[in-house]
Amino acid sequence: MKHYEYVSKNVARPYREEFEQIISELQNRLRSEFTFQRRFIGSSSRNMITFDPKTNKGFDFDVNLEMNETSDEYEPDDIYRMIFGALQSIASKKGFKVVQGTRVITLKKVNMVKSKIEYSCDIAIVYNYEEDGYCGQQYIRFNKKHGSYAWTDQPSPFLLEDMVDEIRQNDMWNKVRKLYLYKKNTNMDSHKKSRSLYAEAVKEIYDLI
Repeated sequence: MKHYEYVSKNVARPYREEFEQIISELQNRLRSEFTFQRRFIGSSSRNMITFDPKTNKGFDFDVNLEMNETSDEYEPDDIYRMIFGALQSIASKKGFKVVQGTRVITLKKVNMVKSKIEYSCDIAIVYNYEEDGYCGQQYIRFNKKHGSYAWTDQPSPFLLEDMVDEIRQNDMWNKVRKLYLYKKNTNMDSHKKSRSLYAEAVKEIYDLI
């Protein structure tokens, strides 16, 4: 049994502001090459950040860097390497470890004395598009085996968002919060991430309407 609990907005605010400052510095540094917008997504956008005080992993944030058309002339590997390199320069000076992943670049604030990740931020590089009335999103995926980068389609989130709207209209959002926390605390599958547990909670509550 895990011991996840929700983090209040007041507790999360200074950490979010720290990541906002890092990304603002990133935007300023790369402005002459291309521009992008930052968007906090996932648990931080829903006020559903969780953490388990009994583990060595703190709470985290998720951010999309939404590329503007100024990036169209660059290949995905150019965009990724410029952003990753700039983040290494900016975030490492503030005590963060910068880690390259398949879908995201992760900034981790590690307490070396306690061997604990105090808090972190997963940053995805994305591009939003509309084609024949369909709104989609791609992200830069890093292929570790081949050392290559490519734009890759994201699964559509719109069906889940429609469910959330109806759940809120029926005043059942607190049930989602309770079920999501329960799933986080009872999940034994290390491969099942928070986004999947959240989707399960939304669908189960939606089916009760």
